[in-house]
Amino acid sequence: MHLELRLWRFTKGVRSRIFLSMVIGLLSSGFGVARLALLGWLIGRVFNGATLVDLIIPSLLIVSVMMLRGILEHGRTMIAHKTAAQVQKRLRRNLFDHIATLGPAYAGSQRSGALTLSVVEGVEQLETYFGQYLPQLLISFFTPILIFIFVAYIDLPVAAILVCFALLALFLPAFWHSYDVKNSKIRQHSYAVFASEFLDSIQGLATLKAFGQSSQRADSLEFKARDLFRKTMWVLGTNVLSRGITDCSITIGAAAALALGASRVVSGQLELTGLLIILLMGVEIFRPMRDLRSVLHQGMVGMSAAQGIYDILDAKPQVEDKTRKVLKESIVPSISFKNVTFGYPGSLRSIHKNLSFEISAGERVGVVGPSGCGKSSIVKMILRFFDPQKGQITLGGTDLKDMSFSQIRENIAVVNQDTFLFHGSVGDNIRMGRPEASDEEIKSAAKAANIDGFIGTLSEEYDTIVGEKGIKLSGGQRQRVAIARAILRDSPILILDEALSAVDAENEAIIQDALNKLMVGRTTIILAHRLSSIIECDRIIVIDEGHVVETGVHSDLILGNNIYSALMRDQAMQADLSREMIQYPFKCDIPKIDKLDNISGGSKILDTEGVIKAEGLSWYQVIKSLMGVIMPWKGRLALTFCFGVARVLAYIGVGVASALIVLSLKNGAEYDHYLIWLWIFAPLAGITHWLESWVAHDMAFRLLAEMRIDAFRKLDALAPAYLVRRRTGDLMNLATHDIELIEYFFAHTVAPAFVALLIPTIVLIVLGSQSLWIAGALLPFLVAVGLSPFLMRGSVDRLGSKAREASGELGAYAIDSIQGLGEIITFQGEDRRADGFDKLADTHIALRIPFFRQLTFQHSLLEVLTGFGGLAVVMVGARMVQNGQVESGVLPLLTLLAMSAFLPVSEIAQIGRQLADTLGSTRRYYALENEPVPVVDGPGAPTCDKPEASLEIKGLTFSYPGQTRNALKDINLKILSGETVALVGTSGAGKTTTAQILMRFWDPNFGSIELNGINLREYTLEDLRSRIALVAQDTYLFNDTLKENILIARPDASETDFANAIEGAALGNLIKTMPDGLNTQVGERGTSLSGGQRQRVAIARAFLKNAPILILDEATSHLDAVNEAEIRRQLDKLKINRTTIIIAHRLSTIKDADQIVVLEEGRLVETGTHHDLIRLGGFYAKLISRQVASVTAL
Repeated sequence: MHLELRLWRFTKGVRSRIFLSMVIGLLSSGFGVARLALLGWLIGRVFNGATLVDLIIPSLLIVSVMMLRGILEHGRTMIAHKTAAQVQKRLRRNLFDHIATLGPAYAGSQRSGALTLSVVEGVEQLETYFGQYLPQLLISFFTPILIFIFVAYIDLPVAAILVCFALLALFLPAFWHSYDVKNSKIRQHSYAVFASEFLDSIQGLATLKAFGQSSQRADSLEFKARDLFRKTMWVLGTNVLSRGITDCSITIGAAAALALGASRVVSGQLELTGLLIILLMGVEIFRPMRDLRSVLHQGMVGMSAAQGIYDILDAKPQVEDKTRKVLKESIVPSISFKNVTFGYPGSLRSIHKNLSFEISAGERVGVVGPSGCGKSSIVKMILRFFDPQKGQITLGGTDLKDMSFSQIRENIAVVNQDTFLFHGSVGDNIRMGRPEASDEEIKSAAKAANIDGFIGTLSEEYDTIVGEKGIKLSGGQRQRVAIARAILRDSPILILDEALSAVDAENEAIIQDALNKLMVGRTTIILAHRLSSIIECDRIIVIDEGHVVETGVHSDLILGNNIYSALMRDQAMQADLSREMIQYPFKCDIPKIDKLDNISGGSKILDTEGVIKAEGLSWYQVIKSLMGVIMPWKGRLALTFCFGVARVLAYIGVGVASALIVLSLKNGAEYDHYLIWLWIFAPLAGITHWLESWVAHDMAFRLLAEMRIDAFRKLDALAPAYLVRRRTGDLMNLATHDIELIEYFFAHTVAPAFVALLIPTIVLIVLGSQSLWIAGALLPFLVAVGLSPFLMRGSVDRLGSKAREASGELGAYAIDSIQGLGEIITFQGEDRRADGFDKLADTHIALRIPFFRQLTFQHSLLEVLTGFGGLAVVMVGARMVQNGQVESGVLPLLTLLAMSAFLPVSEIAQIGRQLADTLGSTRRYYALENEPVPVVDGPGAPTCDKPEASLEIKGLTFSYPGQTRNALKDINLKILSGETVALVGTSGAGKTTTAQILMRFWDPNFGSIELNGINLREYTLEDLRSRIALVAQDTYLFNDTLKENILIARPDASETDFANAIEGAALGNLIKTMPDGLNTQVGERGTSLSGGQRQRVAIARAFLKNAPILILDEATSHLDAVNEAEIRRQLDKLKINRTTIIIAHRLSTIKDADQIVVLEEGRLVETGTHHDLIRLGGFYAKLISRQVASVTAL
C-alpha cells in the first residue's frame, strides 16, 4: 500500500467525493462479506436439519444483501470515475498553464514528444489511480478493522489471525515501494525517449527518405522500443512481486484462519456453523485487498506516468512574470537596449556583448547582419522569452523586468522567421492576432497580406483546414497568413523577422506596399537579409559579433567599405537590370492563366480531420488479427495457459481442502492430511499467479515493441504523402498509448479466456457427477455471467472507440500547442489554448462517463449473478439433502466449487473496459497498417556506369489526394544531363510540388517522368533517391548533434568528404563558436540554430551526398549575401557535370541558369534563358521588374 502524497494534492476540491466513495465502498465490502457469511450460516442450518421452507425467508434476505451490494458498488464506482474525470481535467489544464508559464525557453529545451506524453497519456493513465486505486486504497486501509469487528463476534483468535494477514497483505508490498519509484522513473524516461524519437522521426520522415536513412532510423527506434520493454519489465518485476506477496498473504491468511478454526472446533471452543461461515468467507474477506491488487498494474503505469508530470511541475521558469502594475502614463512604443549581454542557457557563448541601441516611437528600423549574429534573439528578449544576463531593455522607458508579460506583449505584433500555423482553418489562424475581430476585419487583414485572393479559391474559403503547421499551403502562402495575423493585431510595435523570405517578388511588392501604409506612425523593427525589406527604413542597425557595428540609412551605408555594403552590394547591383527592363519593357497584356478548378491546397474536413478513426474491424477481425501477432510466440503463450490454469486450480484447491476439513469435522474423521494440502495450495496460488503474470506481461510487452516498430515502418512506406492529411501528435499517440492499450488483450485476455472456458467446464462436470440438478442450478447463472460482457457491447465498443479518437485529438492538439508555444504566447493566446484543452477534455469525458456507466452496470450485475449462482446451489443442494440424495457435509464443498467457477469468468468479464479501449486502439492501429501505400517501390532500373542524369517530364498532371484542383497540369519539360534549370513563379505555382514528384514523394495522376530515358516508377525508391540531393524549402534537423545531422546524407562518408561539405556550406566559423563543436546538440527541429544556420546544414548535406542530381528549393532564402555568395561559389563547383534544379525567388540565384522554367497556376507558361525571357516581356519579366523596382526605390 502506498499513498502518493503529490498526487493526493491534485484531489483538492473533490476529496469529499473520494471519502464518500470510500464510505460506500466499505459498506459494499461489508455486504460482500455478509452475503457469503450468510451462505455459510444457511448451510449451517441445513446441517442442523432445516427444511427448504425454513430457508426461504433467510434466502430472500441473502438475495436482498446481494442486490444491495450490487447497487452500492455501482454507485461507488460511478462517483469514483466522475471524480477522476474532474481531477484529470484540472490536472491537464494545470500542466499546460505551467508549461505556458515556463515559456518557450523551457519548451524549446525539452522534447515535445515527452511533454505531450505527460500532458495527454500521463494524465489519462492516472484515471485508474484517481478513479479506482485511491478509493480502493482507502477502503483497504479500513478493511482490517472491519474484519476484526465482524469475525471477532464469531471467534476472537480467528479474527486476530485474519487481521494480521490482512495487515501483511496491505503493508508488506510497501517495502518494495522505493524500488517501484526508482524503476518507474527509469521506465518513464525510456518511454519519453521513445515517444520523442518517434515524433522526431515522423516529423522528419521526408528528410530521412530523401537521404535514404528511414530504414536506419527504424533500426534505431527498434532499439529504443526494446529498451522500453526491458525498463517496463523491471517496473513490472517489483510490481508483480508485490502482487505475489498480497496473493500469498490472502490465501495463507484464509488457510491459517480455517486451520485454527478447525482446531478450535475440535476443542469445543467454536461451533461448526461458525467454521462454515469462516469457510464460505474464505478469501472473500480479503476482497478489498484483492481488488487493490487487481489495479496495481494500472497503478504501476500511473506511477510511471506521474514521474513525467512531476518533472514538468518541478521546473522553474527562467523568466519570472511580474504582477501587472498601473503605469503612470500609457506606454510609449520606444525600445532601448543598454549594454545587453546575452547567451542562451547552457551555452558558453554570448550571442550579444554590450549590445546598445535605441528605437524611437514611430521609427522604422532595419536590423541586418550575418546569419546567426543574433537578430532573432533580439526579438525573443523584447518579448521576454529570455532575459539578458547583463544590461537593460526598456519599453517606453520602463525596464521590461518591471512590466508584466501582458503589458509587454499586448503592444507587440510579430511575424516570426519560422512561420507557425496551427491545425485549423485559415480564418482561425488569422484571427489569432485578435480573437474578437469581425469577419470583415479578418478579410481586410488578408487583403493587406495579399492572401485574400488565394483564400477565395479554396472550397471553404476562410473555413478551409490548413493542416498541421500549414502543411497544405506553400511556404509563401504560410508567410502571408502569418503577416495577415500580425496586421490584424494592430499593435503599436510591429516586428518582422524575415517575414518575406519565402514570398515571391510579385506578392512581396503588394505586401510591402500594404506594410508601408501600416508602418506609418507605428514603431517597426525589420530583421531581414533582403535589401527590398529594409531599403526604405528610417535607420538601419548593423550587428556583428554581438554588438552594433554600423548605423545609418541605406544610401550612406552602401557607399562604405563595411559589413552592410558587403551584405547588400550584390542586391543593390541588380539596379543595373532596370536599364534592361526599360529597354525591354514587359507586356501590359500578359495572357491571363485560367485558375485550375476550385482549390490548390487544404479543404474543409470534419473536426477530427487528421486523426485516425477507430472504425472498421469487428471483434472477430480484431481477435484474428491480434492472434496472428501472438502465434509466433506460442511457446510463451502455452506457458501462460499452464500457469493460468494452475493458479485457478490452486485457488480452488484451497477451497476444496478447507471444505473437506469441515466435512471431516462433521463426520468426526481425521483431517490432518487435508491440512497438508491446504498449506501446499495456499502459497501455490500466489506463486502461480506471480508466474502467470510475469510470463504474460513479458510476452505482451515484447509484442508491443514489435508493433511500435511495425507502425513506424508502415509510416515510412506511406510518408510523406500520408502525413499531409494526418497529425503527427495523433500518430505518436497511436505508437504509444494506443499500442500500450493492446497489452490488455495480450496479457489479460488470451490466457484468462482459455482458463475461463476450461475451469467452469471442469467444475460443471464435477458438480454433475454429484448431481445434475446442482449443475443445472449453476449453469444459467454461469452462462449469464459469461454473456454479461456482451450486453450492450455495441454501445460500449462505440464509446470506447470514439474515446480513443478523442484521445488522439488531444495528442495532436498538445503537439501543436507545445511546438507552437512561442506563437501562442506572442499573441497572448495561452488562456484560449488552455480553453481548447478543456473543450477537448469535456468531449473525452462526455464519451467516458456513459462508457463507464455501462461497464459499471455490467460489473455490478456480474457480482449479483455470482452470488445468485452460489445461493441457487445451496438451495437446490438443501432440497437434495432433505431428500437424502446428497450428504449435507458435501454441500459446502459443492458451494465452494460452484463459486470458484465464477472466478475465471468474472476476471474476463471485468476487463470489459480495457477490451473496449483495446478494440478502439486496434482499429486505429490496423487502419494505419491497412492504409494503401501511395508510392510503391519499382522493380529496379539497369545500372549505368556513366554519371548521366537527364530528365524528361511528359504531360505531367498532378492533384493532391482529396483535392479537386490540379496542382500541376500538362507539364512538358526536358532537362539535359549537366544542365542547370531554374523553376520560378509566384507562391503556390507548383514549384516545390514538382521537386517532390521528382523525388517520388508523390506520383503523378497522368503523364510520366523519365530519368535517363527510364520511367521513375521503374527505379527502386532507394536507387532513385540516391541519385538526388535535395535541399528542401523547410530544413528539418533532428534532435541530435550537428555532426550526425550532416552525416544523415552519407553516414559512411570519409573525413575528407565531410570536411569538404563543411567548407562548402560555410559552417566552419559556426562550428568554432559552438560549445562542443560538431558534437553540440542542435535541439529539436534545430531550435538552437538560426534559420540561416539550419539552411547551411542542409546545404552541407547536399555537398556530402554528392548525387548526380541536385535540387535546391529556396536553399539560400535565409542566408545573408556574404554567406550566400560564398556558398554559391561552392555550389557552382558542385554543379559542374551535375544536373541542377533551382527553385528560388532571388534573381541572384536564378539568372545564370541554362534554362528558366516559369510556372503559373500549375502550368508551364514560359521557358528560356534569363535574357530571352526578359526580352519576351512576359511573366518572368514582370516578376523580375517587381524585384528590381523594390531595390531601386531610393
